[in-house]
This record gives sequence, C-alpha cells and structure tokens, in this order.
Amino acid sequence: MSLTLESAEAAAPEPEPGAPAAEQPPEAEPDTQSHASVWMLGAALTVLGALLLGFVADVWVIGSLRHSRDQQVQYAAFRYALANASAPVGPLDVNGHVVGIGTPVALLDIPELGLRQVVAEGTSSATLMSGPGHLPGTVLPGQAGISVIMARRLLFGGPFHYLDQLRPKDTFTVTTGQGVSTYRVLDVRHADDPLPPTPAANQGRLTLMTADGNAFVPSDILRVDAELISKVQPTPARLFDANPPNEDALAGEPAAWMPLVLWAQALVLAAIGLTWARLRWGVRQAWLVGLPTLAALGLAVADQIARLLPNLL
Repeated sequence: MSLTLESAEAAAPEPEPGAPAAEQPPEAEPDTQSHASVWMLGAALTVLGALLLGFVADVWVIGSLRHSRDQQVQYAAFRYALANASAPVGPLDVNGHVVGIGTPVALLDIPELGLRQVVAEGTSSATLMSGPGHLPGTVLPGQAGISVIMARRLLFGGPFHYLDQLRPKDTFTVTTGQGVSTYRVLDVRHADDPLPPTPAANQGRLTLMTADGNAFVPSDILRVDAELISKVQPTPARLFDANPPNEDALAGEPAAWMPLVLWAQALVLAAIGLTWARLRWGVRQAWLVGLPTLAALGLAVADQIARLLPNLL
C-alpha cells in the first residue's frame, strides 16, 4: 500500500539533537563582470555630465560674469594708465617693452549698439574671453593706417553680437593714450563683398570683426569698416606685420591641448572615485563630497575646450 504525501512527511525521521544540519546549496556568486560594467558606466556618465554642465555654465553663465568682471578690472586699469600718461600709444610701452597681451589699450564706445568696452592687446581665444581685442600687427585706433579690433559674437558676453546692425554714416569713438578718435561707418562687409579702397598715407581706418553665419557654427567673418574723421594721431613704426596663427580671425589656441588633457585626466579620476564612493557610502554622501570637486574640474576642462574653439564665436 503506497503512502500519501502527508504520511510520508510524518514518517520522515526528525534529526537527532546535536546532529549537524543538512548542507544547503551554495549561493550564486555575484557577477563581478556585470558589477564592473555598471561601475565603468557610472563613471563615464558622471564624466559626461560634468563636462556638459561645466561647458554650458562656463561659456554662458560664468563666462558672461567673468567678462563683466574683467571689463571692470580693465576699465579701472585703463583709467589709471590714462591719468598717469602711461597708456600704450604704439607697440612699446613707456618702459620700452613690447605691450603685453591682455594690456588695455583703448576704450570702444558705440552708442548705436549701447556698447562700451575696454579693448585689450591681442586677439587670441583666451584674450577675447574678457572682451574685444586689438590685433597686434595693426596700428592703434586713431593712427594712420588700418587698425583691427575683434570681439566675440555669442559666447563670453558676446560684445559684437549686434555688430551687423551698424549702418553707413553711423559714428562712434575710440579712446586711446593719444586722445579720443571719431570714426564713421563706411559699410558692413560679409564674405565675397568688395574690399574698400586702401586709405591714403595720412588717413586712418578701423575694421571691427566678429563671426558671421550660424551663431554656433560660424562660416565666415563679419566686418564693419569705418573711416577716421577726426585728427590723425602720430603713428609709431610697427615692430611686425604678421601675427601668430592663434591671433587670426576664427582661430583657436593649440596650446590649450596640454592643460585640457591634464584636467580631463583629473576629472576621470574624480569620477571613478565618486562612483566607488556611491557603492561604499551611499548616493547622498558621495554626491555631497564629490559634486563640488566634479564641478570645479568640469569648469576647468570646459575652459580649455573653449580656448580651442574659434576666437570670434
């Protein structure tokens, strides 16, 4: 006669006291490969997020604030130089040294655009983060010959964002160590437009330059040519006519690659450390410690990326 399930269970002998318990099947070991993949994915997403957030904040919010701060500092420095008759009036300063890149050399005032900006020496991508820059290989505004001032159209305050709104016969002024010079706009020039005639030996012209085309992907250069209608100031001889490649319009700064690599490595290490901390400490504690570090490193990386971008963007 066969036993039912209940009778079989009841008939099963109970373990004797002190007898070793029956061995349980071993638990499955965690998948270390999947664990490592999740760790690497978390680190990669953390780095990407920090980069995107840092870049947007650097070129838009912080970039605009830094531009305003730098303009205030340069304005104070330029006023002091004017008051002490030490503002540059040529390629050499009052001590006979070449005017340093970033030195304030002029004050550009365009009422039609509501623009009042200090112009620094140099047109590299880093220099134009602070405001307009004077192309070193050209004469200073107010002097005989062609002077060139460049500025960004969109990022870091975008001083020349509305440059294309200038019209012929509009007037504006530029103040240098030699005084106030007045210019009258000749025309707004796009790519393939005819060049204006070369000014005579005793005449001056100023060309304002910024990016043209798509605001985020500039295709060419927008130029505004203006003739000097006030007295021509004495013009010292230029030391050189050619400029380094990073001073050209729409050029980036190759020198930013080295600090970019170093800052990026630091960001990757910080992201890996944050991912490890999330697994060990928890999400809240890890972000409390890691977020300020990632933000600072992300801004540093974004700053170097911005230096690689076209200087008129």
